Amino acid sequence: MTEPMFPAPLPVARRVLTVTLGGMRTVHCARAVFTALTIVPGVAGAEVALGRVTLEHDGRATADLVRAAVEPLGYTVLDWREERAGLPLG
Repeated sequence: MTEPMFPAPLPVARRVLTVTLGGMRTVHCARAVFTALTIVPGVAGAEVALGRVTLEHDGRATADLVRAAVEPLGYTVLDWREERAGLPLG
């Protein structure tokens, strides 16, 4: 058995950014926010509920970048909380 030519990439520590948004009233709003978040660099996943977004990212996404993505749609960043998630398992 031969060793791989290149080592496997190291796992990246994930961060979780929870943002409270104002102006979201319908499911359509949640879909629009989800779509707008696709431009935010480093986002690995997003969960959007009315008034709240939870982003899993690699450290590049910030509340300011989220604000820049959603404010043109008429939503307001009211509050945010950044926390570090663990390393991915597996």
